[in-house]
Amino acid sequence: MSRDGRSASGGRGSMESVTGGDGRLAPLRPTEVTATLGGEDLCIAEARDLVADFLGGRIRTELGIPVSARALGDAQLVVSELVTNARKYAPGPVSLELRLSRNAVVVAVRDTDPVLPVARDADAHRVGQHGLEIVKAVALAFEARREPTGKCLTATIALFDDLPPGP
Repeated sequence: MSRDGRSASGGRGSMESVTGGDGRLAPLRPTEVTATLGGEDLCIAEARDLVADFLGGRIRTELGIPVSARALGDAQLVVSELVTNARKYAPGPVSLELRLSRNAVVVAVRDTDPVLPVARDADAHRVGQHGLEIVKAVALAFEARREPTGKCLTATIALFDDLPPGP
């Protein structure tokens, strides 16, 4: 557990948490990071910061893999939408996993609510509740599945601008 209450591991299972010398998260593997976010309002900003650190720092700077500004922005937007909904509808902590997969980053958000989200029909007059529409619009792929302790929402975001967005 890091100083700010988040924990990180390089994969699934019982691997130990690691914090860097500056107190920030450091994954056990350079291409994956997992954080457990608490229920406070700051967790959404922390999730966005984790995306910036992972894609801008670890993937782009340390591994030398190009990450477009659009990819970074889209990944932060997707994380904001998914974590916001998890905090709004599910009690307990939220797990955020970022994983490099070929030419994309896979964002997985787990929460304790087993109810899967349903995309609404587009309605320009509706105020709010457009999060899933936004996620599906910028993602190469989106999946929602039930798990024994709740659900997992997974979105895949292209790292390069020449890959088209999802359907």
